[in-house]
Amino acid sequence: MSTSLKIDDTLKGRVQHLASQRRRSPHWIMLEAIQQYVEREEARESFKQEALASWAAYKETGRHLTGQEVRTWLNTWGTNDERAVPECHK
Repeated sequence: MSTSLKIDDTLKGRVQHLASQRRRSPHWIMLEAIQQYVEREEARESFKQEALASWAAYKETGRHLTGQEVRTWLNTWGTNDERAVPECHK
């Protein structure tokens, strides 16, 4: 798919300068920037949706773990005393 993008002269110069430094084409630099932005924003949206789903589940059931319970459990990771996931409670 071909798409045109209008950018100001300052940004165009910056992209060209970076492309020259990286020995890449300006097209490659812009495509890489767009891909990284989209991946970052998709991950951010996924995190947000997961948080909203968790909040909805908490409001519905009241089941939870405290921050301290999670920290205590995570501190056992990689030790000889590694523990299973704690049970949620009300």
